[in-house]
Amino acid sequence: MHGALLLDALRKLEPDLRCTGMGGPHLRAAGLEALFRTEDLSVMGITEVAGQLPRILRMLSGIAKTLEREKPDALVVIDSPDFHFRVIKAARRCNIPVYYYISPKIWAWRRNRARFIRDNVRRMLSILPFEKEFYRHFGMDVDYVGNPLMDLLHRLDLQGVAREPGLIGLLPGSRKKEVTALLREFAGAARILRRRLPGVSFACLRAPGIDADLLRNLWPEDLPVSFIEPDLRWGFMRRCEMLVAASGTAALESAVLGVPTIVVYKVSSLSYALGRLLVRVPFISLPNLILERAIFPELLQKQCDAAPLADAALLWLLPRRGERPLEKVRRELEEIRRLLGGPGAADRAAAIILRDLDQI
Repeated sequence: MHGALLLDALRKLEPDLRCTGMGGPHLRAAGLEALFRTEDLSVMGITEVAGQLPRILRMLSGIAKTLEREKPDALVVIDSPDFHFRVIKAARRCNIPVYYYISPKIWAWRRNRARFIRDNVRRMLSILPFEKEFYRHFGMDVDYVGNPLMDLLHRLDLQGVAREPGLIGLLPGSRKKEVTALLREFAGAARILRRRLPGVSFACLRAPGIDADLLRNLWPEDLPVSFIEPDLRWGFMRRCEMLVAASGTAALESAVLGVPTIVVYKVSSLSYALGRLLVRVPFISLPNLILERAIFPELLQKQCDAAPLADAALLWLLPRRGERPLEKVRRELEEIRRLLGGPGAADRAAAIILRDLDQI
């Protein structure tokens, strides 16, 4: 999605620009000549990646050959450091300037990778306000361009979308393993919540690349739920009284939309154990990191099993007399929008890239 916004912005400034490479459905719809699909790289976790390694290596080889053959004027990579660092090395061998849009989360773990970026990337275009200070410690002056989510939401104009009392939105993730690990627990929690609060209703958002049949097969037939298509994502999220979401971009989207969210995640036991040793940040969700406090509850591994997940939701849905926790969270989320700034991130990033290319 962010790549598509950037490509649109680049073409506004350079209408004849040609873009080829790797992307998902949004980038392909924006005009990317897609040689590879991002969906085929959609894995996370150490043991999970290992099983897909042969296919990933074939993709990397194909990209390197394309860079040698096409010799593009520039390479733009978006996040995904373990994959893109190898792509960057291939570009450097061909003397292709590299622009990194959306910094990888190296501030969370393996911070020394900032040195690789400093030595191999021409410009880093950051979308999170705290990243500028992080990179300064490594002698880099990165460009903070604002957050492209503000562009997406500005285009959609969702201010008039009314909240639907009792509607709980479920976002089990964009990777098959995430969905498989989480959706059954979501259903178990939903069953508990319906017993305590008969008026609640549930709707589950299907992410692009996730088969609708997978969602239906994981959800119990006797438990009412609506399945929402990806193109209705933001309007649906805005309608919800609260959300339960797999950790990732959805947490920041929900924060910008002003929707209280319980953030959850499960990986293999080995991936989690290694993560505990390596990750250096106090939170896993971007809203909590940006605000430097736990505005969204974070439930990991067994904490996001059905019973503890339902308990966490009930703290919001059945508060003590006189307390209004959901309203309190909504008020605090206004600070997120202020920190992320207004729309225009993709336009600012495109202008920086093209202006810098003119100076080479």
